[in-house]
Amino acid sequence: INMENRSSVKEFVLVGLSDNQGVQKICFVTFLLFYMIIVAGNLLIVTTIIISQCLNSPMYFFLSYLSFVDICYSSVTVPKMIADFLVENKTISFVGCMAQLFGVHFFGCTEIFILTVMAYDRYTAICRPLHYTTLMTRRTCSRMVVGSWVGGFVHSMVQTLLTSRLPFCGPNKVDHYFCDVHPLLQLACTNTYAVGIVVVANSGMIALGCFFILVVSYVVILVSLKSQTSEGRHKALSTCGSHITVVVLFFGPCTFTYIRPSSDLSKDKSMAVFYTVVTPMLNPLIYTLRNEEVKSAMRKLWRRKVGSE
Repeated sequence: INMENRSSVKEFVLVGLSDNQGVQKICFVTFLLFYMIIVAGNLLIVTTIIISQCLNSPMYFFLSYLSFVDICYSSVTVPKMIADFLVENKTISFVGCMAQLFGVHFFGCTEIFILTVMAYDRYTAICRPLHYTTLMTRRTCSRMVVGSWVGGFVHSMVQTLLTSRLPFCGPNKVDHYFCDVHPLLQLACTNTYAVGIVVVANSGMIALGCFFILVVSYVVILVSLKSQTSEGRHKALSTCGSHITVVVLFFGPCTFTYIRPSSDLSKDKSMAVFYTVVTPMLNPLIYTLRNEEVKSAMRKLWRRKVGSE
């Protein structure tokens, strides 16, 4: 597909988070540190789960993919944003912009589906423990992960094709720090009402629908805990507490951004920082600080590494 066939705009200018030079320098240091934590923290989780023999349950299988997606998701937007803090001319080519749009929605939607799958895993483990091993086989888990990737790809293709086919012939300043559908729709030289409705129906309903499924699953889990022993209740609450924290941090801003036609892009930028930077950075901390098995596996691997040296 020739994405530039209806557009006279060959590149876009990203406005970024701020045009204040002092603020940009502070943001450069802050977001560089955040990105290093995102990559290092999530890589540590992926490596620990792959190497450690005791972390072989479906929950950790999904968690390793969640951490991998977090690295990819942030890498689509954050390095470009960090680099732009140091330059005056924050340009991105038309093709680069569409590629970034595709990446954001591909990895973002895949993360939504993986978080939903993880909630189903916790529901099955806590509410149907006798059937857990037969329901959550390795093949089933693999199919769920593949389904998450395929779902993310289909969603992203719809968003990217709809946006790339719009004519861009006038202003090229994108009021955001990365290329997203809402700020691009405002630059198109045509009526984008219908496309905007499709975007809300596509992105918004996926986010809201999955969020609703997650809330219902956790309510069912919490209700079922009444029949558990105090030890089982504590362990289940600890695990679910981590998941609920991630879900609220990710789905809240994401749903707010995509469930409505955007009128205030400055709010969208602030919200986007949460689901592209803050949540991927906090995921490793949330899942390790509240999980004794992961911490124990990390300590064992560390002692083995020190011992070998």
